Amino acid sequence: MSDADDRPIASAPHRVPGEPVRVRATKWLERPHWAFDGVWLGADAHGDWVGFPAGTAFARPGHGFTATWDSVSLFPRAGWAAAFNAGHPRGLGTYVDLATAPEWRADAAGSTVSYVDLDLDVVERAGAPAFIDDEDEFAEHALEFGYPPELVARVRADADAVLAAVQRREPPFDGATAAAWLARLAGLRPAEE
Repeated sequence: MSDADDRPIASAPHRVPGEPVRVRATKWLERPHWAFDGVWLGADAHGDWVGFPAGTAFARPGHGFTATWDSVSLFPRAGWAAAFNAGHPRGLGTYVDLATAPEWRADAAGSTVSYVDLDLDVVERAGAPAFIDDEDEFAEHALEFGYPPELVARVRADADAVLAAVQRREPPFDGATAAAWLARLAGLRPAEE
């Protein structure tokens, strides 16, 4: 593969649904954070969708877990990445990481999507209103790691906009959009014998 082929791109390389995707989230200054594997489901007007069936292992330094529920993630061409869970044991429905715009790279095993997690999250649990989480962590890290002022302003504005979209049930936060991608994930499973 040439060097030009290894450059990051804004959206997933054209793939076949079911092909592997490695998700790699770091914190500012390339500090390791979450890494996990899923399958590419497709793309729509909102961005690229990746599925994570029950049994997916999620890991970060010092912590890991294996999901007992299905989830799908949306990687838009914007500064956030959203996870939508089906049957989460603690009722976590929507979880949006405010981040740098996700970048994609093709590789021999599939694709890798990476982004820098910038602390703020929009969270919605069953029976509770959506809210912005980790405000204190964001403020601390902005000072400690020297987030540029324009980045701080952009992340804050993005968090407010995403929260409003979740509260208003705008697509892709309308329930139906994620449900369609969760159904596509279920359709990729081999038929049980």
